[in-house]
Amino acid sequence: MKKLTTPILGLLLLIVACNKQDTKPSTEDIQDEPEVEALRQCASQEVLDQQLAADPQRRRNLEELERFTQLYKNKQAGPLRETKLTIPVYVKVVLSNSARVTEAQIQRQLAVLNADFNAANTELSEANIYLAGYDRDQVGNFNVDFVLKGIERKEASGTFGTNDAVKKLPAGLPPTSPTSALNIWVCDLSSGLLGYAQFPGGPSSTDGVVVDYQAFGTAAGYSMYSAYNLGRTATHEVGHWLNLRHIWGDRRCGDDLVGDTPQHDGSNGGCPSENHRSKCSGRPLEQWMNYMDYTYDACMYMFSNGQKLRMDAAVSASRPALLTN
Repeated sequence: MKKLTTPILGLLLLIVACNKQDTKPSTEDIQDEPEVEALRQCASQEVLDQQLAADPQRRRNLEELERFTQLYKNKQAGPLRETKLTIPVYVKVVLSNSARVTEAQIQRQLAVLNADFNAANTELSEANIYLAGYDRDQVGNFNVDFVLKGIERKEASGTFGTNDAVKKLPAGLPPTSPTSALNIWVCDLSSGLLGYAQFPGGPSSTDGVVVDYQAFGTAAGYSMYSAYNLGRTATHEVGHWLNLRHIWGDRRCGDDLVGDTPQHDGSNGGCPSENHRSKCSGRPLEQWMNYMDYTYDACMYMFSNGQKLRMDAAVSASRPALLTN
């Protein structure tokens, strides 16, 4: 439906961090302080610069993945996946009171991931659900089963940032089987961060996603961020872990490297109105309900078929051990 035919590799993000504008205290009594609605933002560039400076091979890995992705989408890299994918999940809770995030809450987050990635979420069952001009059969079904394999907890005071300290000793917990499983760290993130993810091709020692505990799961026993309490932060970040870009391509009228998503002139926050149009060429209806935009949890409820193919390519090229689970 859009877009540049040549990937803009210079804009590829190595890690994406999603940010909320409001800041929150990191005290033990935070559950008594209701959160205000806020807008997601991104702290990508500084992390990108750090990764590029530390390992120039990182860009080459991403470029190679883009070449494979193009071949895969054109059916020139073997058959497309048809069987259900099983992804083991290890959850690492690193908080001053790690018991605060209960196993029931973790299971609710896994249920959200399974519903969202299989196009089985409740929003899509509504008769008149708005899809910005797309048909229901254009919604992507990743055909996956996220299975909880383990929970590890560690007491840690203070907050974490995007330096991956939560994934390393002594402050945090290292990943479990990162080449064949998804690791999710749940912690208290600083500077208003909701979460961040490592794209395919990075070091296995830091592979996975990180989610702020007040945006993780649903129906927590403490106050969650009011706009981000439906588990969609993890859906967004796992999308990045499977090589999806932000739908606006992280620049005005940018390219998310997916052929069937409309071109956005920027990110959307909150819950946009129906028939909201892009200011880019052709003024397409914006797919603000896409999980890779920045809207509130209640207003994101789909991947596209093109995004599904892109995630499949990432699994085949960069996470092949998942195919044998």
